[in-house]
Amino acid sequence: MARLMTTQLLFLLVLVGAGCSAQLRTTRARTELLNVCMDAKHHKEKPSPEDELHDQCSPWKKNSCCSVNTSQEAHKDISYLYRFNWDHCGKMEPACKRHFIQDTCLYECSPNLGPWIQQVDQSWRKERILNVPLCKEDCQNWWEDCRTSYTCKINWHKGWNWSSGHNQCPAEAQCAPFDVYFPTPDVLCNEIWSHSYKASNYSRGSGRCIQMWFDPAQGNPNEEVARFYAKAMSGAEPCRAWLLLLSLVLLLWLLN
Repeated sequence: MARLMTTQLLFLLVLVGAGCSAQLRTTRARTELLNVCMDAKHHKEKPSPEDELHDQCSPWKKNSCCSVNTSQEAHKDISYLYRFNWDHCGKMEPACKRHFIQDTCLYECSPNLGPWIQQVDQSWRKERILNVPLCKEDCQNWWEDCRTSYTCKINWHKGWNWSSGHNQCPAEAQCAPFDVYFPTPDVLCNEIWSHSYKASNYSRGSGRCIQMWFDPAQGNPNEEVARFYAKAMSGAEPCRAWLLLLSLVLLLWLLN
């Protein structure tokens, strides 16, 4: 009976150890995803200072995944970055367009998106972001400033007509105000880029959501957010506790 109990405890310890080993490997991977750049079309291999980042991309100049040239192109209509036409349903309002420029700067320049990087099998990139928790004010303001602009699609990642060399509305799509396709701020943030973002219930400064807008003079708040989610996703501490507990139980059993 004692031998059977010892065997069962050892077996349980091995199982938990194997699971924890896998999680610890994930933990190391998550740690490596802090202060990193995506493997995508225009990203640098590693983040580094870029003192001359252009205009809305300048908050990332101390540590950036984008080059000066990429930051300049991010502000242009139908730029060489993706040949994307913001004015596909008439002229987009400047107040609306500035959010899309900021969105592009965050995507191209931020080294703090590591916890949400996923591998993809796409011709133009090997990695993407998924469900980045965007602060609720950023989603709200984006939606408010774009309500009077027009679009013809809810998912801007796919389904366009590219025959002209830039995106045009599909033949069956109808142009309508933004709030027809995006009735709430959450729908806008969640759907427009295939769930790259997820509208958060947290506010700016909470340390729990990514800010698209921030004052670089106050530091980059997204560094803290990335660290929090990287640690939360790792699951390393519970594993260590279970391993220690099982080891103590086995030791006490053997001593008795």
